Order: sequence, then structure tokens, then C-alpha cells
Amino acid sequence: MSIPDTAGSERGRRSDGQRTHGVILEHAARLASVEGIEGLTIGRLAEELGVSKSGVYAHFGSKTQLQLETVAEARAIFEREVMRPALDAPEGASRLRALADAYLCYVERAVFPGGCFFASLLAEMDARSGPIHDLALAGERAWQEGLADETRKAQRQGEIAADLDPSQLAFELQACLELSNYHFVLFGDRHVIDRGRKAVTALIERSRTVPTDRDR
Repeated sequence: MSIPDTAGSERGRRSDGQRTHGVILEHAARLASVEGIEGLTIGRLAEELGVSKSGVYAHFGSKTQLQLETVAEARAIFEREVMRPALDAPEGASRLRALADAYLCYVERAVFPGGCFFASLLAEMDARSGPIHDLALAGERAWQEGLADETRKAQRQGEIAADLDPSQLAFELQACLELSNYHFVLFGDRHVIDRGRKAVTALIERSRTVPTDRDR
């Protein structure tokens, strides 16, 4: 007589539960990109998934925990879809372009049906307070600093003018990317993404030249 592998069965149940948890969070992130993080409740998510509220509650225990884990899931998706692909490009100007292009591709492919999850989150949470606001703030600062840091690397490599303010270029690049996101979602026009790519290219190319006194 063999002895049942109860440890293995338990591991299997935990693994199944983790997969289910992940699937729920993916749905939650997509839903929140359209309806907002504040509209994301255990009841609304259960309705969307066609399951009981108690089934969803068992995974999270509270609306706040659901929201926090949803933001974390969206961050992991953003890392996978935008950050990792750009790491294949050399540091500096090439990676700046790669980050911008990966972002625009992520928007164009509608990874989230409501456009960039974090653009929506910032618009919703900018004037509020609390843990979700703090996550949105930290994420935006990290993204902006990442763009500025790649600009500094490009300056050290002689690819971008040494007297250019890295934070200013990061600000202008983000302005192009976020407007592309908003207009793509609003108008449903893929030409908006092309405009975004052209704007990014123009910004980086213009940054290669030190302006003369007459141009300032």
C-alpha cells in the first residue's frame, strides 16, 4: 500500500490557488484601467468574473487589499511590457527611444483596455491621499527618474547636449507619451501613436544640439 503524498497534494492546491489569484488580479487590473481603482470592489470584480463575492473575498479579505494588489499586478505587467524590452537597447539615447517606443507599443496593443493603467491611476489619484496615491506617486517618480537617468548616460556618452536639463527632457518625453495614450484611448486613432513616435524622435534629435544664444 502506498502512502498518499499529502505534502504534494497541498503544494498542488497552493499552486492552483496562486494561479487563480493571479488570473483574478489580471482581470482586476484590466477592469480598473477602465472604471478606476476606486470603482474596483470585491462585489464589482465578482460580477465581472461571474463568481460569488465570497470567492473573491477569500483571496483578498478587503477592498483595500484588492486595490493594493491590483496596482502591484499592473506594475508587474508594465515591467514586462515596457521596461524589460527596452533593456535590450544600449544605455543612453538608444534606450530612451526604446523606452518610449515600448510604452507606445504597450498602449497601441491595448494591454489594458483603458490605456496605460498608471496614466489612469494618476489622473484619478493625484488630488487624493492614502496608500494608493502614494503608490502612484512613487511609480511616477521612478519612471521620470529613469528617463532622466538615461538622459544623463546619453550626455556622458556625448549623445545629448551636456548643458541640457535631464529632468526637463524626461518631462517633455512623458508629456508626449501620456498625450499619445489619452488621445489613442479617446479617439481610437492609431495615427496618434505615429504622432507620438515622431514627437519623441524630434525631442531626442533636438536635444543632441546645444542651442546658440540666438536660439535661446
